[in-house]
Amino acid sequence: MKEKIISKASELFLKLGFKSVTMDDIAGEMCISKKTIYKYFCNKEVLIEESTSAVHKQVHEVIDSVVAKNYNAIHENFEIREMFRDMFKNATDTSPLYQLKKHYPDIYQNIMTHEIDQCNHYFTDNILKGIRENLYRPELNIDLYVKFYYTLIFHINETTVSEREAQKIELEALEYHTRAMATEKGILELEKQLKKITI
Repeated sequence: MKEKIISKASELFLKLGFKSVTMDDIAGEMCISKKTIYKYFCNKEVLIEESTSAVHKQVHEVIDSVVAKNYNAIHENFEIREMFRDMFKNATDTSPLYQLKKHYPDIYQNIMTHEIDQCNHYFTDNILKGIRENLYRPELNIDLYVKFYYTLIFHINETTVSEREAQKIELEALEYHTRAMATEKGILELEKQLKKITI
């Protein structure tokens, strides 16, 4: 039951917003009593914490599944972006990260600490792969480029109210990031990926 509550709460939080969804809404959607929810979660903040943790886990499972398909480094980044777009397509127009930062800053800070560690790992692996494939320049300062990219992506999500707008800007950031690192071969692959995009 606990997992079912987390799953439904996550869905509602992303769809309607962290602030606007009440424990009554979740109970109503699940056809259970509010008392049942409080049996597992002492308050809404604890439920938000567990829900964001579950979404965080789901996000990284999505990334792992794309990486396992062994696309080239540039294609991989575009596939991950596409998977995120699908994952958050039913989200409220207000960016989930923006809402979390505004209304639940402690939970947001906790999530971001873990997120930055995970992103460091994924972005580093992607750059090393791209260098091996001759898609990215070999002389790159990898740590610096990783930091540039996650600073850019997190800043977009923290400061852009609209989820749709955030996704458009993220695509620009991905192109910007890729062009900054790409070899001639990489630019050709980037152009190929950009032609396939539907925003």
